[in-house]
Amino acid sequence: VQLQASGGGLVQAGGSLRLSCAASDAPYVMGWFRQAPGKEREFVAGITWRSGRTNYADQAQDRFTLSRDTAKRTLYLQMNSLRPGDTAVYYCAARDGTMISVTPITYTYWGQGTQVTVSS
Repeated sequence: VQLQASGGGLVQAGGSLRLSCAASDAPYVMGWFRQAPGKEREFVAGITWRSGRTNYADQAQDRFTLSRDTAKRTLYLQMNSLRPGDTAVYYCAARDGTMISVTPITYTYWGQGTQVTVSS
């Protein structure tokens, strides 16, 4: 599975961005991770492709929303009420299996990353 992420950019605090991740083949589970400078890569949100079941990290709950277009094999992450602490490179990832894992090493396929910068 090849993944192509897009949609990052510069936004002021309180603003919104929508990230997209296009997959070359239908995945089992897809997720978004992020990595800020000097920090470890962390889970943001994930979804099971067939059923649409979702899981969000605490920092994403109530502000970020996952959706998918199964015909386009594209995953979206709508991010609202962005904060400077959300600044990071965001990566989409995919894995086989049925569990939405929060651990990066369990994901086999990774997109190239897209920069999100939130200014105060």
